[in-house]
Amino acid sequence: MDYSAQFDALQRTVTEAKMAAEAATTESRDQLRQRIDLAQVDVDRGAQDAEQGADATDAGARSTWAQMKADAAAKRDDIKAKIDARNAQFDADIAAGDAVLAEQAAYDALDYAGWAVDNARLAVLDAIDARSYADERAKATSG
Repeated sequence: MDYSAQFDALQRTVTEAKMAAEAATTESRDQLRQRIDLAQVDVDRGAQDAEQGADATDAGARSTWAQMKADAAAKRDDIKAKIDARNAQFDADIAAGDAVLAEQAAYDALDYAGWAVDNARLAVLDAIDARSYADERAKATSG
């Protein structure tokens, strides 16, 4: 497997997310809603790709990662519902409280992303070790 290419793609995704967040701070709410809709498409596409990838793995690994993906999908739906509810609010104090909660959720999501990257690193190292051991065993039994 080409883990390096996957890490490069992940790095590009993080760079694009950072650039989008920086640009969004100066955009109108209409522009921001368009950016959110585009991000939603990307998230949905990523979920479909992950589902297809999970179908290719064994049942044990699939159950762990599938549950994490389902949890992420539920969180995504929760965020979308909060955005819709926010658009119906008129009270400034409620909107300010909602902003604090949304900011904390964003920090939590970034923390989770860091945790996911750490876990990806561990999984990649484990996969490399498992392949190395399998190759070593194959050589020992054939020679």
